[in-house]
Amino acid sequence: MTLSPPSPRLLLPGLVPREPGLETYWVRPGGVTAVRLAAGDRIDVVDRQGMQPAELTVLGPKRALGVAQDAPATTVRALALREGDGARAVLAVLAEHGVDPSAATAARLFGGRSPAGARESFTAVDAADVLVAAPALPMLVDAEPANPPSDLLLEVRRGAQRPAMEPHLPEPLAEPVLDLRIDAATACSYEVREGQYIQIIDVEGRQCSDFVAFGARQLQDGVERGLDSTTTRYLMGNAYPQPGLFGKFYDQDAQPLVEIVRDTVGRHDTFGLACNPKYYEDMGYPGHVNCTDNFNAQLARYGVAARKGWPALNLFYNTMFDDHNLLVFDEPWSRPGDYVLMRATTDLVCASSACPDDIDPSNAWVPTDVHVRVYDARRKFSMAIAHRVTPESEATLSRETAFNERTSALTRQFVEYRGYWLPSSFDGHGVQEEYWACRERAAVMDLSPLRKFEVLGPDAEALLQATVTRNIRKLSHGQVVYSAMCNETGGMIDDCTIFRLGDTNFRFVGGDEYDGVWLREQAQRLGLDRVWVKHSTDQLHNIAVQGPASRDLLASIVWTPPTQPRFTDLTWFRFAIGRIGDHNGIPLLISRTGYSGELGYELWVHPRDASALWDAVWEAGRPHGLTPLGLEALDVLRIEAGLVFAGYDFCDQTDPFEAGIGFTVPLKTKEDDFVGREALLERKAHPQRTLVGLELAGNEPAQHGDPVHVGRSRVGVVTSATRSPVLRKNIALCRIAVQHAEIDTAVEVGKLDGHGKRIPARVVRFPFYDPDKTRPRS
Repeated sequence: MTLSPPSPRLLLPGLVPREPGLETYWVRPGGVTAVRLAAGDRIDVVDRQGMQPAELTVLGPKRALGVAQDAPATTVRALALREGDGARAVLAVLAEHGVDPSAATAARLFGGRSPAGARESFTAVDAADVLVAAPALPMLVDAEPANPPSDLLLEVRRGAQRPAMEPHLPEPLAEPVLDLRIDAATACSYEVREGQYIQIIDVEGRQCSDFVAFGARQLQDGVERGLDSTTTRYLMGNAYPQPGLFGKFYDQDAQPLVEIVRDTVGRHDTFGLACNPKYYEDMGYPGHVNCTDNFNAQLARYGVAARKGWPALNLFYNTMFDDHNLLVFDEPWSRPGDYVLMRATTDLVCASSACPDDIDPSNAWVPTDVHVRVYDARRKFSMAIAHRVTPESEATLSRETAFNERTSALTRQFVEYRGYWLPSSFDGHGVQEEYWACRERAAVMDLSPLRKFEVLGPDAEALLQATVTRNIRKLSHGQVVYSAMCNETGGMIDDCTIFRLGDTNFRFVGGDEYDGVWLREQAQRLGLDRVWVKHSTDQLHNIAVQGPASRDLLASIVWTPPTQPRFTDLTWFRFAIGRIGDHNGIPLLISRTGYSGELGYELWVHPRDASALWDAVWEAGRPHGLTPLGLEALDVLRIEAGLVFAGYDFCDQTDPFEAGIGFTVPLKTKEDDFVGREALLERKAHPQRTLVGLELAGNEPAQHGDPVHVGRSRVGVVTSATRSPVLRKNIALCRIAVQHAEIDTAVEVGKLDGHGKRIPARVVRFPFYDPDKTRPRS
């Protein structure tokens, strides 16, 4: 009998372990993770990125893991000087075993030249507590090789099958004033005081939780004023508020009730009806328990009138409108432990549900619990959104850059950008003033969210030569090159700049966290086992100083040693390693690069030196009229200069020729193969679309995504657009069919479904501003 192969299993990342009995834990750089092992358990310590030492301390019988602890446990010893719950928890484990932290010892693993993915395995012969530390030293700007500290991964495989455990509830963010479990298919009401924080947690993942709130003072006067969808969407301009400038929910009187502080999910339905009797009756399930009836029962004691269906903030719910404006839904986005953190802006009466819907995907067919915690108003929590670089990755909360202490003193206008908070504009200046400062004098901006990766080792050049479009073999020491990085179909994964610091030392700077993952995957595919791709974003923050006065401004403070070029001799796309002031000053790397179309530089330092660097640049810039620059003004500058932006001007369906950066693909002179080469040869020989500049008639601007027409036919799409202050015209970048790409071709930008209104436009040369790049080259 022939058995058919099993069907592939549905992939639900983050919900189920990949193998029974496997537990995984992270050890962050500079951190310590404690794991309790029983006899027969196996622990694997994995150096994911390579060249990261580990310290293994066994607390218990000396023979438990059979390792010699003959080195000082430097990271554990430093815990006594640190604060926080994590340090106290590890110190408590040491105290339980009677071990003085200052005398702790460890076995040293990895480090030196350990390859990415290096693994050490140990099987416990006795029960023991194991501490694994990842020692971390700051990455020096001028170090060779530059080796940033990185994560370790712990994999624990239990020798004996354990009984099913209760789902792990995340540790409280602080001491809760209310800790409330909402059982599956129920709802609870609770009161919250002004300024307090409400954390709503999806315990097991993929579970919806409806939330309603009313002003408590109004309820006492017999007036219901609750969350109102129309007012909230009108005032915030978003389908659902998120952390940042537009994060409040309002009532019918336009008074804010709650503000979103953190969101680890990022996708919700807002103000759809909570599930109600009619929904289940129409589906053939009369009498089904539902959130609306549960809310009615809970809110009755506050005098809130019952409803047939409650408009609610539907946390974790996954609804959307498709291309045909049909309302559709699928399983929730949330993973186990995901949460939304809100701050009450007035005294509230709230109710939360654990949705009982088990007849469709809204709770993945299995309703589970929801947990609510309320924290004191005196606590402070950072504003954050969570990101995952891959579906299986741990969520990372957005955070501040090292320059935030200085920029936050100049503005409150911050937006979330690629996992960090950056100023969109500066109080007392504004977009127009910031723009003109860069065009006429000098401007400084924080670009720290750029993702940096150290590509190191004998195979470093070979890896980059095989993965980016430029010819890396021609890159000299001290030179930077702008390149595209493509997949097998020729679509762009990202654009990037690559710095050559030495024969085997490169720095890859891109916009996406995934760049490093992809480079490591390609190294493994190609069998390049003598290359390390080390994430260094957290070790290297950077500002850009751009504008015609930037050279004179920086010449007074940048010092370079005789082994490096003089700062004033740096040419376009070159860099030097130097210091601020003199040989005793802050170490930095300074590159003649930028994103403004002007003469300019980028300065790269360790985060601990960020404030001092800003202060030095700020003081030197006073005579030159230096102005801070936000993201909004930068967008105008880069569009004028014809500089492309990921997600707007290109994606993984766009090749470099279509993105307007075909100059980064030297197919004739780069003989070595690279990912996407064959596809790019075909695409170049048979182009279908290209990037052009558009100049629009009149004063109405285009927007990203606007269709571009010739007659009724759609021939292109606007990728980026702005009003150019220096040209006094509305301009746009447009990806267009090659048949309509000639200069002076007349087209129309479609508004109101592309046909209801048209803005005449014509194809023009781009870059719009300084097309020959004379200013950055000057």
